[in-house]
Amino acid sequence: MTSAAHRSPAWGKLALFVVALVALAAAWRYTPLAEFASRQRILEWARVARTTRWAPFALAAAYIPAAFVMFPRPLLSLLAIVAFGIWVGGATVAAGVLAAALSTYFLGRRLSPDTVRRLAGRKFERLSGVLREHAVIAVFAANMLPAPPFVVQGMMAGAIRMKLWKYTLGTLLSLTPGLLAVLVFGHQITLALEDGSKVSYAAIGGAIVGLAVVIFLASRWLARQP
Repeated sequence: MTSAAHRSPAWGKLALFVVALVALAAAWRYTPLAEFASRQRILEWARVARTTRWAPFALAAAYIPAAFVMFPRPLLSLLAIVAFGIWVGGATVAAGVLAAALSTYFLGRRLSPDTVRRLAGRKFERLSGVLREHAVIAVFAANMLPAPPFVVQGMMAGAIRMKLWKYTLGTLLSLTPGLLAVLVFGHQITLALEDGSKVSYAAIGGAIVGLAVVIFLASRWLARQP
């Protein structure tokens, strides 16, 4: 496949993330959601969440079914940061993503290779070969792309019997750029709820550019693989 063919989905992933944020902001501004989810109510929900001991564990566990129904993971991550703050929220995101990744990996180990091949479609042979040869960096690069989906990528790694530590390390590395971006976005959303004048658009722009660069480099690397 050409480099452009791989680059386009990667940019699409970033575009979908930005569109989701814009759509959420527009819904809050121009629909009845603004009355239901007012600043005061959201801050109150966040306060209640922070004082509920089991809430971070419940949200982290929600990443598992969310992965299988392809619910937008960034929305869960933003919710975690706004509700629990940078440190607990960040840990919740990391735990949730890792739990979802391991669930898909072990499911892939139990399914037959033919079943996983049908789920992955035409990308199975090429991507499975890259995963076998490059392991950690391949998991990192694949997780930067939206196709095949996160859940299918994990099942592929399990189906080809990739070493668990390599898959886990690749997943954690791939989590880092998105987590840093979500931390910035979530913190800025919290600031906007508390005092709109404190929002740093430079921080938001920097996070978007940084994430875009990582996606670009990962897609370029994956495009060069045979």
